[in-house]
Amino acid sequence: MENASTTVPVQSYNSGSGEQVKSQFRGGFWLVVLGAALWGADPLFRVILLNNLTSAQIVLLEHVIISFIAIPIIWKNRKEFKLLGWRHVGALLFISWGGSALATVLFTMGLTSGNLNAVLLLQKLQPLFAIILAALLLKEKLPRHFAWMLLIALTGTYMLTFGFAVPIGHWNEFVQVGSLLSLAAAALWGGSTVMGRLMVGKLKYETVTSLRFVLALPLLLVITASEGAAWNLPAVNTVAFGAVALNLLGQALLPGLLSLLVYYKGLTTTKASVATLAELSFPMAGVLINWMVFGEVVTGAQMLGFLLIWGVLFAISLQSKPSVAN
Repeated sequence: MENASTTVPVQSYNSGSGEQVKSQFRGGFWLVVLGAALWGADPLFRVILLNNLTSAQIVLLEHVIISFIAIPIIWKNRKEFKLLGWRHVGALLFISWGGSALATVLFTMGLTSGNLNAVLLLQKLQPLFAIILAALLLKEKLPRHFAWMLLIALTGTYMLTFGFAVPIGHWNEFVQVGSLLSLAAAALWGGSTVMGRLMVGKLKYETVTSLRFVLALPLLLVITASEGAAWNLPAVNTVAFGAVALNLLGQALLPGLLSLLVYYKGLTTTKASVATLAELSFPMAGVLINWMVFGEVVTGAQMLGFLLIWGVLFAISLQSKPSVAN
């Protein structure tokens, strides 16, 4: 494989008008927002599935289902692989193994190994990891007033999770194994945004999406097997089995495949440092779904957090400097 540059190729826009450039940037940005928001639909399907399957089993079956769609796409676009360097292979493995499987496992372990609020709070640092890595690996320049927008967005995310409360009583609650696991998960998720931005500069967005699911299968098989949990599926030809099958299919296609197709399509014209803030539509969508479907009460603090994040997303969308991969 040929050696690859660390910078993402940028397509020229000299032939387009200023309004076309703005439209392409805004369209891509809002696709990232939409893709991340679709992740919030996860509880609609997972709640029922958890009655019969473990989280690892659900994720494995989801990847198997998507692979039936993804493998033909990979085969069709196989000529694109000639353009890849070893750095891009590493990026693909980082996305599929680190950001998809390992980060989820580490975060879950963190929730059971330390102070719950500390783990949740430290996970909110994910955008910082993405911004730092985007500057180092992709040489991205931040938009105007980005520091203020980041601060406001992190404040909004905090309020969505904790409201006006101070969740930590003592500094020692941060210095635990669970906190370190949460930081590692945040770094992997933030890094996946950057690696995804790198890859859409080399491959079609649908190829990147497909590889993310297919390459994760071996690791997920190992994780599921090492878990040693029984497969507690209902008997075939029963209503319960039909419900599990339909929810598993919905889980795979909506917050799974469709969300990432939309997300990576948007990432082709969106900087990783900007995309990491667009991903905050995920907790926003989660709060709305919990309220509308599961009857969870939305507090005033959560509403304020919602408005703060939405204001930041709108402000970013007004900025017209795109970053478009070939």
